[in-house]
Amino acid sequence: MSEQKKIILALPKGSLQESTFSMMKKAGFTLRTGSRSYIPSVDDPEIEARLIRAQEISRYVEQGVLDAGLTGHDWIVENQSDVQEVANLVYAKVGLKPVRWVVAVPNDSPIQSARDLQGKRIATEAVGLTRQYLTKHGVKAEVEFSWGATEVKAPELVDAIVEITETGSSLRANNLRIVDTVLESTTRLIANKKSWSDPWKRKKIEQIALLLRGALAAETKVLIKLNVNKQNLDKVTKLLPGLHAPTVNQLAAEGWYSIESVVDESIVREVIPQLKDAGAEGIIEIGLNKVVP
Repeated sequence: MSEQKKIILALPKGSLQESTFSMMKKAGFTLRTGSRSYIPSVDDPEIEARLIRAQEISRYVEQGVLDAGLTGHDWIVENQSDVQEVANLVYAKVGLKPVRWVVAVPNDSPIQSARDLQGKRIATEAVGLTRQYLTKHGVKAEVEFSWGATEVKAPELVDAIVEITETGSSLRANNLRIVDTVLESTTRLIANKKSWSDPWKRKKIEQIALLLRGALAAETKVLIKLNVNKQNLDKVTKLLPGLHAPTVNQLAAEGWYSIESVVDESIVREVIPQLKDAGAEGIIEIGLNKVVP
């Protein structure tokens, strides 16, 4: 009996863990963590999952310890990892948008731009990113690694920090203002280059990417279903800006049609009243797990 083929997939432990598990669930993979939280179970015999800090994943993928992983673009750049980027997945801890690494200083600091960092002391978890940023601007400054609570270190311990932010609320709460953006980052599905050259592993990783993209696309979409008589059919279909033309099927009752269309969730509250006014009946809004064009 042949041995079961598998890939080893790293998932980010920490701030991205909950949103990643949710996205994997919508993609069709159920994950569970037990007493060995480092090795979550996954209901796919072809995947062995590992929970690893996002900061480390790209290094282990590059080395071939892992076949693939989900990590931030920022950590790929920080580690200067030579990996295959398979998919750009725009989700973060609290929303569907990129995160930013920013230079932040106390509100009353005289620092206004990158050049004002000359000779200053900067604390950050992303030492490599920060040094690359300073080099790009021709600035020499002292960069020290921060083990955490970076926001509280300015101005007593350092002149500035380079920190990751989604909304900026934590920075504002610590009386800090943003001077500049160092890097904008999104979650990436990456693969080891040797694994990517293996036909079976590549196909499996591409399948995971397809399903994750579909799950992510579904986050902002809903399915609208409704019935309409022939007299109002054209008016109703023109109101539905779907991925493609709406699906129209004739019902058993003569002169009546069923319509389905995938639309942006953000416009549903505007579209449904318009559909009703145009003669639609039995309107149903359905949440989606995946949308694969």
